[in-house]
Amino acid sequence: MATVAFIVIAYVIGSLSFAMIVSRAFGLPDPRSYGSGNPGATNVLRSGNKYAAALTLVGDVAKGWVAVFLAQSFAGRFGVDDVGIALAALAVFLGHVYPAFFAFKGGKGVATASGVLLAIDWQLGLYALATWVVVAVVSRYASLASLIAAASGPFFAVLLLGFGPYAAATLVIALEIAWRHRENIKKLIAGTESRIGEKKSSAEHG
Repeated sequence: MATVAFIVIAYVIGSLSFAMIVSRAFGLPDPRSYGSGNPGATNVLRSGNKYAAALTLVGDVAKGWVAVFLAQSFAGRFGVDDVGIALAALAVFLGHVYPAFFAFKGGKGVATASGVLLAIDWQLGLYALATWVVVAVVSRYASLASLIAAASGPFFAVLLLGFGPYAAATLVIALEIAWRHRENIKKLIAGTESRIGEKKSSAEHG
């Protein structure tokens, strides 16, 4: 029962879509109504408000970290093991992607996933972030960087933590991120995906 409670709490935290919350606070249009239609920091940036986009990014990363940190901090008191914590980590990510408060239409989960990985193990998070930066600098594709960084998560999880619930959770996260980026993958294959810094942005990342 305690495990279920941690999962539900994590999901509720994940369902706090900062793209929606920040946009409303700043009087900006619904981020699902323009650009890629994806409620994430990248799309909020298309509104022209960099401060709102930055707050969205920080909020999405922070909620992933906070949910896992809370589970790690209190799970032991209620007899919840690593499996329960890993499920909570997965729940906050899925809450972002499918938020109960916003008709289950959420972002692609990259920022929240980074917060989750940092909370599971700071080295895991930094390795994935470094992977994103390297791929982004070399290719100038944000979507490709996100896909490869997400795919690196399970590898680094196994390397640092061994085969177990955390590696399994990062694998599910990586697969979901790939699914959410399926249109970007098509564009990458077709050579029509926008690069970082291009004025005309067709990348649907966030």
